[in-house]
Amino acid sequence: MTPLQKHVAFFDRNNDGIIYPSETYQGSVSLSLSLCFSMLLSWNDGGCWIGCRAIGCGVVLSAVSAVFINGFLSVKTNPGKSPFPHFPIYVKNIQKGKHGSDSGVYDSEGRFVASKFEEIFQKHAKTNPEALSSKELKEMLKANREPNDRKGRFAAWTEWRMLYNLCKDKEGFLHKDTVRAVYDGSLFLKLEKERQSSVKKA
Repeated sequence: MTPLQKHVAFFDRNNDGIIYPSETYQGSVSLSLSLCFSMLLSWNDGGCWIGCRAIGCGVVLSAVSAVFINGFLSVKTNPGKSPFPHFPIYVKNIQKGKHGSDSGVYDSEGRFVASKFEEIFQKHAKTNPEALSSKELKEMLKANREPNDRKGRFAAWTEWRMLYNLCKDKEGFLHKDTVRAVYDGSLFLKLEKERQSSVKKA
């Protein structure tokens, strides 16, 4: 699997290589994403509806997210068949769902580009070389904008703001190791385990 495939595989709850809206939903609730940003994150990166519930989203938002995300990405990742009526996202083709105005950390084949990852922090992490503040994140998003790319700008903004709001520390910094864990797919599993642990303690 490519790093991008691993990134979205969390939402493939039954590991069959296809992400249905119900899976996008479950994944989001499992991760405990905040209501606004869970919908936006999954649409952008190829996650889905079971995913929304697994990361902790509310029922209504998770449902809306699943429809929105799968509706967008099923058309792009479908291997030639009609995506209707089930709106499946095919993990093996997730690189076809990449958007513009992004960081370039995933290449056109979904591979991780280490130099582009390091460039995020070299160029934009001015306060702390190992983390991004909200202002620095905003500056990075502005620097990555492509002309006439409203969809790509929106997608980039939603994924990064969701990540920032979900994972910033008490001082308002989004750390490099956290961002790296998003790109290699390990962050979602970690957040799901943390949520499950906190639910058991409650």
